[in-house]
Amino acid sequence: MSQTEPALYGGWQSERSGFMGNLSGLGFVLVVAALIFAMLPIYTRSWSSALFALPMALLLLLLAYGRVLGLSADEWIVLAVRHQIAVATNRNLFFSGLFAPRTADGSQPMDLPGRLARLHLLEAPDGLGGQLGIMHNPVDNTYTAICRVSFPGLALVDTEKQNARVKGWAAFLRGLCKEDGVITRISVHQRSLPDDGAALRSWTDRHTSPDAPPAAVQALDELMAGAGPAATTRETYLSVTLSAARARLMIKGAGGGQIGAAAVLVREINAMASPLSSAGLQVTEWLSPRGVAQVIRTAFDPEAQLALSARSTAAEDPTWQGAPKGVAPELAGPAATETIWGLYRHDGAWTVSYQVRGLPQSEVYATFLQPLLRPRSNARRSLTLVYEPIGPAKARQELAREKTKRDAARKLRAKTGRAESEDERREAMTARAQDVARASGHGVLRLTALVAVTVTDLEELETACAELQADASSAGLEVRRIWGAQDDGFTIAALPLGLGLPDRRVGI
Repeated sequence: MSQTEPALYGGWQSERSGFMGNLSGLGFVLVVAALIFAMLPIYTRSWSSALFALPMALLLLLLAYGRVLGLSADEWIVLAVRHQIAVATNRNLFFSGLFAPRTADGSQPMDLPGRLARLHLLEAPDGLGGQLGIMHNPVDNTYTAICRVSFPGLALVDTEKQNARVKGWAAFLRGLCKEDGVITRISVHQRSLPDDGAALRSWTDRHTSPDAPPAAVQALDELMAGAGPAATTRETYLSVTLSAARARLMIKGAGGGQIGAAAVLVREINAMASPLSSAGLQVTEWLSPRGVAQVIRTAFDPEAQLALSARSTAAEDPTWQGAPKGVAPELAGPAATETIWGLYRHDGAWTVSYQVRGLPQSEVYATFLQPLLRPRSNARRSLTLVYEPIGPAKARQELAREKTKRDAARKLRAKTGRAESEDERREAMTARAQDVARASGHGVLRLTALVAVTVTDLEELETACAELQADASSAGLEVRRIWGAQDDGFTIAALPLGLGLPDRRVGI
């Protein structure tokens, strides 16, 4: 038995962004307005005006600095106004089917709601005789390929193998943290789905030998009848996003345009085979256009999951004469969606998305995220981890900026006589350790995590949400419901399409 101690992980730093300090642009305006109101009685030499000006100044400061559920009052105002405008103009509703637009030749392209409408599904050769589905985002000028991966897991292996696999994954991510790297985003997406065992029974029926003993066949049938309805299945996807802006010279050398971009992306993903294998990840398949469409379709319509899984299993039989594996791209989108303040309705399901706002403060084991994907018979869960590698030069600048902010804050507290809290002292120590690790050759990444829970019965939604929040608390995570932007949260949390973090707002 291995005597190796399990490795512990920690040191995550919250990204600090704002127009000035932690204030947004609107918050800065509110603070300036509060100062103007506070000085108004002095300039007017009218103390009676102070009865109006001082309460108004306090109200504006409260709107700028007051926080509810982690958001300031001005951020809540922006979310509420944006949502009400969308409701008033019916932009929170989406209808496809007969209402979907058609091209000049009468064909119907993939029709998706919200920010997904900008995406185009392209087809490119994968270099091995097959076809690869690539999601093109013309706004961000990025190209994303998606693969289904399998892995042996961490919970049931010995500590030495567990540490080796995590180190392999860390080495893979570190290899992407290079100057002007063309891969700008890596997304890991996993779904935990209720399964009635239909696909398993279909596979068993086709592979059961006619000469099998009747007692063995009967025992197998009883086992699947009892365990099948309570079973769950997990799907894991890895999305790789290429920035056309960074790879413009390589794309030009490969023929230019979308064809050149697809060729460069295929070359990059083929080079990832060895590092992924070192991390214990086995690429089952790079998704074709029909495979990508199926992933999108099953996210919007969970009830289609079982039928499509059974058909995919049947399509592996060489004698299969039915529809091919996957879904036609023009049928990938939902029939209808509605964005509500706290949830997202799509086809026959309801989804609530959460953002992980706080990772564990203490060091944790590599399996600390396991509770989030705990099997549930009444709901499906989706977890997305988005990694954005940062080049060495930019990482050095970012960490130096963070260090300067913290040092300035510590000096200001010392001058005003405020004692430094233990949290602030720990943050400073973590930042220094992170800078030392970067100087030693480690990579720096931006990371965010989103999790979604989906039900087909609205009465079970709040119960499923409460269970998810309890499991997140067990994992040491702080999750926050994405109020007023559930449609955007769904596009990242429930779909492995490589959509990621917004650009960081640089503070002063």
